[in-house]
Amino acid sequence: MFFPVSKIFWVLVEPLSSLVVLGLLGLVLWRTRFARIGRALVAGAVILLAIGLLTPFGAALLRPLEDRFAPPSPSGPAPTGIIVLGGGVSPVMTEARDQVAIMSAGTRYTAAAELARRYPEARLVFSGGSPTLGEEQTESFVVRRLWLALGVPERQMSFEAKSRNTWENALFTRDLVRPKPGETWFLITSAWHMPRSVGIFRRLGFEVTPYPVDYHTLGDGRDWLMSQTSALDRAFMFEFGLREWIGLFVYRLTGKTEALLPAPGS
Repeated sequence: MFFPVSKIFWVLVEPLSSLVVLGLLGLVLWRTRFARIGRALVAGAVILLAIGLLTPFGAALLRPLEDRFAPPSPSGPAPTGIIVLGGGVSPVMTEARDQVAIMSAGTRYTAAAELARRYPEARLVFSGGSPTLGEEQTESFVVRRLWLALGVPERQMSFEAKSRNTWENALFTRDLVRPKPGETWFLITSAWHMPRSVGIFRRLGFEVTPYPVDYHTLGDGRDWLMSQTSALDRAFMFEFGLREWIGLFVYRLTGKTEALLPAPGS
């Protein structure tokens, strides 16, 4: 029940779309006896859109999430396995065009392939089913095709193709790999998504080593310079930053994590 509710909820409150709808509603009300409300809606929508698109507010949302966990040292112990969370590929586009369609978070899969070559004895586990309502095709066939093209041996790969959100990623992957005490499992996902992911894995008793990728902030003073980003970049950071903070709150309130913003260390 959590999955369909979360998808419907996000369709209704998606920041940029919601602000456009509020602005249009305001324009409609402007010509009625509710003109004052209409003007307030238009003004609010314009101001919030300006903050999201014309300021580094999105970077301010993403930066603490992306800086929360550092990648493990290359001199550390070799991992037992490498878990890669879904997202960043398009099954529909891959099938339609007969080419692997990598989206904005595709770094997850190239980083995993690099680690698989570095640690040939490590098990490479992809976790992700269909992330959208009504879509039966999963991401697994895309990722398998991509990894084979990148030279990853098929014997090294495992796939969990039932999960539809991060909670199910962690739950079904734990049940698939059955981690043992003392094992080291790398977790690869986008840096902004790592705090919530780590919190969920910990909540399920699966201690993982974060391996964040797919950064959108630079981690220094350039993040606050408008010349470093386009309006499209700022829109992405505003949308995904706000979405991820909402996700952190919701997962904490529903008991799926034990901390609002999970930190390094157990």
